[in-house]
Amino acid sequence: MSADDFAFNLITDRPIDVQALIGRVAAPECGGLAIFIGMVRNHSKGRTVRHLEYEAYPEMALKKMNEIALEIKSKWPEVSKIAMIHRTGKLAIGEIAVAIAVTTPHRAEAFTACRYAIDTLKSTAPIWKKEVFEDGDVWASAHA
Repeated sequence: MSADDFAFNLITDRPIDVQALIGRVAAPECGGLAIFIGMVRNHSKGRTVRHLEYEAYPEMALKKMNEIALEIKSKWPEVSKIAMIHRTGKLAIGEIAVAIAVTTPHRAEAFTACRYAIDTLKSTAPIWKKEVFEDGDVWASAHA
């Protein structure tokens, strides 16, 4: 089985369309749809954030996303579809940086698989962010 059979993964510099994401994973046999949306917040580590800048190694990030999707399918075979999208570029406060959607016949597996997807993506994908504060900036992994 290939991740292409049930997964949609994307690294993009365009705003994430959550309705389109839902459309990618909707399945008539599934009653459970879990979505995680990560947004840029206005503070980090006690400092005021102006914006974030994300960079990625797209080919490797997409490879990692496909590996995560295959891992999820092996752990939770009832997962029907999964979609993971991560932004790159300059993002303002309130913009969506990452979105993940998972469909399953029932909600419990959708929640569990979605959480696993975001936790694993953030801990393994070659995606980095620069936090731009009022008083300077710092590069960090997107895992923070």
